[in-house]
Amino acid sequence: FDVSVWELFWPLLTGATLVLARPGGQRDPGYLAGLIRAEGVSTVHFVPSMLSVFLDDPAAVAGAAGLTRVVCSGEALPHELQRRFFERLPGVELHNLYGPTEAAVDVTYWQCRPDGGDTVPIGRPIANMRTHVLDRRLAEVPLGVTGELFLEGVGLADGYHGRPELTAERFIEHTGPDGIVRRLYRTGDLARHRPDGALEYAGRTDHQLKIRGSRVEPGEIEAVLAEHPGVRDCAVLPRSERLVGYFVPELAAPETASAPEPGELARHARERLPEYMVPSAWVCLTALPLTANGKLDRAALPDPDPAGLRGGVEPTPPRDALETRL
Repeated sequence: FDVSVWELFWPLLTGATLVLARPGGQRDPGYLAGLIRAEGVSTVHFVPSMLSVFLDDPAAVAGAAGLTRVVCSGEALPHELQRRFFERLPGVELHNLYGPTEAAVDVTYWQCRPDGGDTVPIGRPIANMRTHVLDRRLAEVPLGVTGELFLEGVGLADGYHGRPELTAERFIEHTGPDGIVRRLYRTGDLARHRPDGALEYAGRTDHQLKIRGSRVEPGEIEAVLAEHPGVRDCAVLPRSERLVGYFVPELAAPETASAPEPGELARHARERLPEYMVPSAWVCLTALPLTANGKLDRAALPDPDPAGLRGGVEPTPPRDALETRL
């Protein structure tokens, strides 16, 4: 796993002790809390999905009181998860990192703040690396405009071993406005610059789809749903030409009255998104499925119940005799 490079060498370079969890231990919050307490661990690294599971265990959070720093990478860090983190581990630093294997793992960083706005940026590039947000013509986009993220710098790999075609596709020679030719890596990730220059992650180009002829990025919908106070985790997936919204209630108990109704979530999304980006089916889960590495397993998300495909919208009664017959 690529992130193990800095996980192994960073502690050794700084004179710290490296503590290894047992195989599979990263999926057990109680075990991790015990290990943190027993070994006096000050810094841990989590995939956001696993951090969410850890924060949902009160005993684990209490056992991690000695932490001073938590690092997140591997997935987008939701704002709601950042809020829960600072609420349950006040005084502990939270750092959001971004980067692909092809650029020697992490290439941007951001130290999260409780008052840092309604999104969690991936931040700014580390030393000796540069980021470029380009449009389809490979021109730099203005501030606030979403484009594809390209990387430049000493961290770039030489290419893919034995795969020259893929290397030529992903590692390109690009002439910038200054006339200088640079070697860039095409990440396949979407991003935009905030007014302060920090980068915001906006999803994957290969997750984009077309609904009713309009291009849709599920990550943008997920960010809006995550703003709802009754939603702890969420995901959006296309199913048979329709968008399905998966959500975990704040208390992870679909049978309780505290779980938001699909109609409420649909109204929340409709107030903030164009109609074609509002999911037309909803599935309430107790937890999102995760892979062995702790990332969201989209392939394991269930199909929606055919009885609940109205998208949270009550049916309109027939207006005349013809509609009644139909």
